[in-house]
Parts: sequence; structure tokens; C-alpha cells
Amino acid sequence: MNRKAVHGDKTTKMAAAGLFAAMITVMTAYICHIPYGANGGYIHFGDALIYLAAVFLPRPYALAAAAIGGGAADLLTAPVWAPATVIIKMLIVLLFSANGERILTARNWAAPFIAAALSAAGYYVAEGVLFGTFISPALSLPGSLIQSGGSAVFFVALGAAFDRAHVKGKIQRMMKLQGSGRK
Repeated sequence: MNRKAVHGDKTTKMAAAGLFAAMITVMTAYICHIPYGANGGYIHFGDALIYLAAVFLPRPYALAAAAIGGGAADLLTAPVWAPATVIIKMLIVLLFSANGERILTARNWAAPFIAAALSAAGYYVAEGVLFGTFISPALSLPGSLIQSGGSAVFFVALGAAFDRAHVKGKIQRMMKLQGSGRK
């Protein structure tokens, strides 16, 4: 592959990661953004887009999209959570696989539900550290699980529709995103 083609592929992947980051930010901060509890938390469906980024993009680009998108949403709405969000959102990306032309592989069926538990646990720990107690953060766990669980259901519904239309393979070929070499 010539140098110009390699640079073009990186540029395409960076642009795709940037688009995902922007969509994650908007979906998290503004669309279906429902505040809950006294801790500054909120319910949203932005994680569903993080999951999609994780199955469409090579891992480094998905990690960047999740961190930037989730972090930016928190900077716009609840800045105290931004550092924890960057870490938690990057961790949940690691659960998914971008291999193949299907979104809903066996691994990707389970990943959003494991991500829901990981996310809830991560925010529980973050809240405990931020507020100096691990008792009151337990009250935030139901909201965290509802938010993450809702994103999981939304992801599965989108994934099923996209798989029926063979969207992943078409987009990856168009953007030359296939061949990330990760599982």
C-alpha cells in the first residue's frame, strides 16, 4: 500500500472517530437527557453510540470517540464527572469486537449488558471517591443501571436493524475500516 493511501485511511478513521465523538456528545448531553438524583447524574442513550463506535471502528479510534464524546458531554452538563467518564467509557469499549461484517456477534450481544454493570460500578466508585462516602452512592445504582440498560437495549435494536440491512460491511468497505485486526 502506498504512503498516500495509508494516510488517507488514517484520515478517514480519524474523521469517523470524530463523527462518532460528536454524535455521542449530542446524544448524551441533549437528546433524551433526563437528570436524576442529587449527584448530577443523568439518564441518556449516548452509550448506545459508544457501543456502535466500538463495533464499527478499530479499537484506538473507538477509544478516542468514547473518551472525547462522553467527556465532552459531561463538560457541557456535569463537569465533575468528566474524568471518571473518560475512563469508564474507554473501559466499556474494550468489551466489544469490531471483527466481521455483523454487529450482533455473540460477543457483542453480551458486551452491552456487561458494560451496563461495569459502568454502574465505575460511577459508584467515582461517586464514592468524589463525595467521600460509599453509602449514599448506592442510591444512584438504579439510575445507572437504567441508563446503561436502556443503551444496551437501544444498541441491540439498532444492531439488529443494521445487520438485516448489512450496514456494517457496506460502511466498512466504503470507509476502508475493515481489517483492524482485533477481536
